[in-house]
Amino acid sequence: MACQSVCVIMDEQALLGLNPNADARYRHRLKESQDGWEVCAEALAKGIYNDDHVKFFCFQVLEHQIRFRHAGLSAVQQQLIRETLMKWLQIQLMNAEPEKPFIRNKAAQVFALTFVMEYLTLWPKFFFDILTLVGLNPRGIDVYLRTLMAIDGEVVDRDILHLPDEIRRNTLIKDQMRERCIPTLVESWFQILQTYQQSHPEITCQCLEVVGAFVSWIDLNLIANDRFVNLLLSQMSVMELREEACDCLFEIINKGMDPADKIKLVESLCQVLQSAGFFNVEQFSRLVNGMGQSLVLSWSKLSKNGNVKEAAEALQALESKVPLLLRLLIHEDDDISANIVGFCYEYLHVLKQLPQLTDQQKANLEAILLAVMKKLTYDDEYNFENEGEDEAMFVEYRKQLKMLLDRLAQVSPELLLEAVRRVFNNTMQ
Repeated sequence: MACQSVCVIMDEQALLGLNPNADARYRHRLKESQDGWEVCAEALAKGIYNDDHVKFFCFQVLEHQIRFRHAGLSAVQQQLIRETLMKWLQIQLMNAEPEKPFIRNKAAQVFALTFVMEYLTLWPKFFFDILTLVGLNPRGIDVYLRTLMAIDGEVVDRDILHLPDEIRRNTLIKDQMRERCIPTLVESWFQILQTYQQSHPEITCQCLEVVGAFVSWIDLNLIANDRFVNLLLSQMSVMELREEACDCLFEIINKGMDPADKIKLVESLCQVLQSAGFFNVEQFSRLVNGMGQSLVLSWSKLSKNGNVKEAAEALQALESKVPLLLRLLIHEDDDISANIVGFCYEYLHVLKQLPQLTDQQKANLEAILLAVMKKLTYDDEYNFENEGEDEAMFVEYRKQLKMLLDRLAQVSPELLLEAVRRVFNNTMQ
């Protein structure tokens, strides 16, 4: 009887779930009722409601139940949640039209929350069950990938603060995932990237984002191999996929590892990218920046530990990237130039620590100085009388360039003074 009464209320009022003027008492009453969440679960499992706000609200109620009451649920009720999610997912495979993105995101959040609560004990086959159900159905894959990103937010994302118990739980989850399912997940990513590169670029981009998010804590050899890297290179050739593929490679390079191994990885990827002609495309400035900073970090660690030979190899690898740095720093597009400032700053920091500079390093210093002074120049389109957004962005960019000038002055004040004197004399003439 209670279930029927809640169902009637919900049929008339569930739309209030997202309405800013909704009755908060009603929403609270449905979330806190003993059987209200079961009504919402049934609605989702059977696809009863067509209204997007109602479906979203049903997921909100289910989320509240899982987040705050999961431990108090009976085994039957916990099983009901699992069945509800899988039935809803099955409906998505057959629907004529996909759900709105905000509903899919909320569903993924509920899937992820259930995973966190149950993977270690009640639902160890979580990924197996989902992958078995969705296969390579694009709508199912979409929810699967959104769920993985939501799991990253719940378990891995370092920007989210967790309690000590949650940190321990998340560590156990990652350990179990490495042992049970990560190779299977990586294989699924490969199949998705290979299958949907042409037909569904949005799904391919989602998958690249997932790979970039997970690569920080899984075995790098599963990703940094010829099979996977060649696939990523093929996607960097596709304009719609280029930015995400580039970001994915950036995360691979950013992964924490032994400095000597990091140098080998960066050099290997750099050679492959250069041979494929990708460094002729200026959009990869962020990737070049990441490679350069990784090499600087490796050099710093090796130097600090007294590994003279390997530190020299790191410095040689670093120096070989300077021509590319200069080409991007002087680029007419300030956004591309700004992307490489971090690498440039760190390279100057390396030179500052060397006991003596070679002639080539002195030439690099002068080239950087000339590039910075040229890029500091206001162009003819700058509106001094009515500064807008573009002008504000250029001002911020000039602040970054000023940091490079300050670092140059620390490395070689004589060079900076001579360059300023030369520019001043040329201007006066």
